[in-house]
Amino acid sequence: MGLSKTQRKYRIRRRIRKVSSGTAERPRLSVFRSNSEIYAQLIDDVKGVTLAAASSKDSDLAKAKGNKTEIAAMVGKAIAEKSLKAGFEKVAFDRGGNLYHGRVKSLAEGAREAGLKF
Repeated sequence: MGLSKTQRKYRIRRRIRKVSSGTAERPRLSVFRSNSEIYAQLIDDVKGVTLAAASSKDSDLAKAKGNKTEIAAMVGKAIAEKSLKAGFEKVAFDRGGNLYHGRVKSLAEGAREAGLKF
């Protein structure tokens, strides 16, 4: 019998984290997707510190209208604005074991449109 969906996702997440890690100059943009919400964090893995965060639960985005994919794009733009304000233009993208499709792809494209490079 094969792996369950969560086991497969966990295995992919570990594989990504072997290669991708955030530094003070180039933090890791980590994405977490639940069934109803989406979260993004900028992480410096050397210090183990979260530098900035945005989510669909933030007060300005919680009132936003649209489907989950459109809201994910807004979260991408929000994390990009916070990142640029903090002085980070380049980031390492960590999709967190999710496929680069749908809401995760929408968040990444929103962040790119707002000026992040990865």
